[in-house]
Amino acid sequence: MTDPSRNVELKAHDPDPARTLERALAAGADDRGLLRQRDTYFAVAHGRLKLREEEPGGATLIAYERPDAATERVSSYRLVPVADADGLRAALSVANGVTAVVVKRRRVLLWEAVRIHLDEVRGLGSFLELEAVAQPGSDLVRERAQVARLREALDIRDDALREGSYADALLGSERAGEPDAELLGLARAAAGRAYAPYSRFPVGAAVRTTDGRRYAGANVENAAYPQGQCAEASAIGALVAGGGGTIAEVVVAAPSRELVTPCGGCRQRLREFAPDDAPIHLADLERVRRTTTLGELLPLSFGPGHFAG
Repeated sequence: MTDPSRNVELKAHDPDPARTLERALAAGADDRGLLRQRDTYFAVAHGRLKLREEEPGGATLIAYERPDAATERVSSYRLVPVADADGLRAALSVANGVTAVVVKRRRVLLWEAVRIHLDEVRGLGSFLELEAVAQPGSDLVRERAQVARLREALDIRDDALREGSYADALLGSERAGEPDAELLGLARAAAGRAYAPYSRFPVGAAVRTTDGRRYAGANVENAAYPQGQCAEASAIGALVAGGGGTIAEVVVAAPSRELVTPCGGCRQRLREFAPDDAPIHLADLERVRRTTTLGELLPLSFGPGHFAG
């Protein structure tokens, strides 16, 4: 385990990543390239604990504490290299529980001792992070000054600043009942690829698992009508082929003026993989028309738990 390290950090919404990149390069930042990161957050009593899986690169367990203020803040953290990410993730998931999974594409630039992160976060959008890495024993005056200079160079304004972590923002969206933005896009895109020559009623469905994976499917009709397949069934098939898991959220989308809900058979199919309180968002191609739950769509249901014992 490394010794405790500290950063002076700043997070902001970034409405124009291309312009931010241009400004950073003009300020003398060195472009270190693109990374794909998946951060699994675990429930802990103090601070935050996440497993970061990175491509290119490896896996690191990160324990950190940081205020949630929407301004510059000091983060104290420890890093532990991980050889068996799958094993550690499974063990911590069972022991602690997963609170959130953050998936992002990160462009990394380096300016003096400051890491500039241009992030595209699944379900949230575009963000900018500054991390001034402190030397051991630093009084942080130099690091705060570096962040202030970069903030001016990159034109980061007060109304763009964000508090908390990406995990907090994702959880906040879920509590507000808003659908995962990427999941909504996947369902609508699937509807556009549906095979529905007989009904001419395309439907797309997308599911998100509790560990952040997303799968989509479209309705596939057949001249022998009983051989057709609903969009929800197609999405569940993709989920199973992708490794299975518990469904945390569902979107069903169709270009219809009427509310489109899963049929009775698909409600039972969803029951096999989703709890009663899983949100199901019913959307057209412009807006979410209603959010319900599996329990509301399929009351007094029969599921896998009835075989227990």
